[in-house]
Amino acid sequence: MGNDEAKKGDNILAGDELKIVRGSDDLALVRGLTRRNFMQCCVGTVASLCLWTLNTGCNDSDGGNQIAFYPIDPNVVTTTTRVLSFPIPPQPAGPDSGTGLYLTELPLINQYKKYGYGDWTYSKKGLEIKKRFDLMPDSFAATAASLTRLEQFAHFFTMTDIHITDKEAPNQLIYLQQEYPAYAGTNTSIYSPIMTCTTHVLDAAIQTINALHDKKAFDFGISLGDTCNSTSYNELRWYMGVFDGEIITPSSGAHRGADSIDYQRPFAAAGLNKSIRWYQALGNHDHFLLGSFPVDADPSLGLRESYISDTVWAVPNALLTPNFKNFPVLIDMENFKATPQYYCGVLDGSTKTGKIIATGAAGEVSAPTVAADPNRRSLLRTEWIQEFFKTSTLPVGHGFNLVDPTKPEGFACYSFVPNPDVPLKIIVLDDTQSEADGSTDIHGHGFLDETRWGWLQDELAAGHDADQLMIIAAHIPIGVGSIGSELEWWESDKDPNATEQNAVSLTELVETLWETPNLIAWIAGHRHYNTVKAFVSPDREIAPEKGFWQVETSSLRDHPQQFRTFEIYLNSDYTVSIVTVNVDPSVAEGTPAAKSRYYSIATQQIVQNNIMPNNPNIKVAYDVFEVETMDPSRPQDGSLDKTIIYGSVPDVPFCASYNAELFKQLSPTMIRALMEKFPANT
Repeated sequence: MGNDEAKKGDNILAGDELKIVRGSDDLALVRGLTRRNFMQCCVGTVASLCLWTLNTGCNDSDGGNQIAFYPIDPNVVTTTTRVLSFPIPPQPAGPDSGTGLYLTELPLINQYKKYGYGDWTYSKKGLEIKKRFDLMPDSFAATAASLTRLEQFAHFFTMTDIHITDKEAPNQLIYLQQEYPAYAGTNTSIYSPIMTCTTHVLDAAIQTINALHDKKAFDFGISLGDTCNSTSYNELRWYMGVFDGEIITPSSGAHRGADSIDYQRPFAAAGLNKSIRWYQALGNHDHFLLGSFPVDADPSLGLRESYISDTVWAVPNALLTPNFKNFPVLIDMENFKATPQYYCGVLDGSTKTGKIIATGAAGEVSAPTVAADPNRRSLLRTEWIQEFFKTSTLPVGHGFNLVDPTKPEGFACYSFVPNPDVPLKIIVLDDTQSEADGSTDIHGHGFLDETRWGWLQDELAAGHDADQLMIIAAHIPIGVGSIGSELEWWESDKDPNATEQNAVSLTELVETLWETPNLIAWIAGHRHYNTVKAFVSPDREIAPEKGFWQVETSSLRDHPQQFRTFEIYLNSDYTVSIVTVNVDPSVAEGTPAAKSRYYSIATQQIVQNNIMPNNPNIKVAYDVFEVETMDPSRPQDGSLDKTIIYGSVPDVPFCASYNAELFKQLSPTMIRALMEKFPANT
């Protein structure tokens, strides 16, 4: 940046003093923010100080040039110290009950206080770290207490499903949550008041990570996908800007409310501590519209044009009608062509609660319009990947610089070794569907094409040959949901529209992972749950090393809005321990992040989604079609998974977190390699 540019940047806001202004709508307005004091108050480095003019000009005295900065509560702890506590009230059977809010009344935010929704306290005790021996021989539990730590191999964090949302974009399904409660009433991904503050929650989480890093340094971090809600360029740039410590303008189009509403104001993100390297995985929302629809699969639907249109999306009333013709489909892209249609709305950024506007039945209301914004454009998979080379944090490319250049365009798999002195490899796997697989179903299934499946097998074999422990980091977990459901492995051979087949069945995948004894864990997001599952060896007593763990991390969008920390230890008997702990982002009272916590708890109290699932392993019939569920590692006898358990804290009615120390047996070959590198007598 030249001198002229630097002077221009310094003059974006006049003044030299950092002033904190407390008011009803904003806790931490920074007036007179310059480059110098912004860098003093933030951990991250400012990559750019360019601001939107917001139609007011940079010197407007009415607030158009005010930048917010939202510090967190300095008391930063994990769920081992305390957890959030709130009641789950009775759920009304329908609207207008007078006893509480029904699913379709979720937008009635001004009534939340009336029913006590969103109120929470901290527990007096924290959530214990549960020692788990599921993969180990029966005799192991008796000796576990005497183990000591021989070496720490890694300390890292995961976050996932941030779903940075352009709430003013014209192509959303917001109103379906109220219009079709039978199918969409519990789908808070299409609407909840949390949508107003997604960038602020990420900023609070990153500040919390920085504070934990100061106590005990992280080696790296991994974001497990669904950075964006709907593949939009502006959503992705907001996401990266928060990591980089830029000034974020979390509004679009006409920027309604950007000079007066807390969640709309430009704010200075703190930025991730520059010493922490972070890596990225691809999620289904990162390259499908609303995580569900390939943007260019059917050009006649005009999905790509809908992003930058000035007309609010109209979708058919039949969109959520299940299609059982040949395959159990909740939403079929073919339904987009049906009539009549309904305008699904946007959130009004000029209102304090993000009121839903621009809705109504086509033919009964005029087509609602919004200010178009070219920055809402949908990114191709290749474009999304390339944006990760345009950040100020490290490493360059955030892992995508490590992709094999001989692979096809858009290939998003890579591996890295965090510490050359430690035999641990992280395999970052893209297990999302292809844009060109022909399916008209929701594209949230697990999938590997021939290229990705071959690459994964090569990576596992290479790690085994090099005596490396391995962790697979992917967006979509395995073996925890109904096969064929939008959250599980895609059975492409049963989809009559499939033009590209899943290269591996879930059974074949699990068998391959069992035959890779150096694999210690599969970590994932996607389902928005904090779940730990054991894939126990087929012969736990004779060959326990075949078993591996799966750890899911919940979303930063929906309750419980948490991320995870991981510590990988080599124990004195040459077993491995994976210590994983949930963390609530620290929030300061009055900030948008605190408001988002309030909204997330209220939403859970109203909608009451099951966020502690454990599905029976049986065959489920859809009309005349049967889909096998779900876990090939255990019998399909209708039983629940005994390895999936959830945490509990005294006097806490509802706990959606889980902390554990997960023990893993290693093969004799790996033990010998580790004994040579890390002898017990040193």
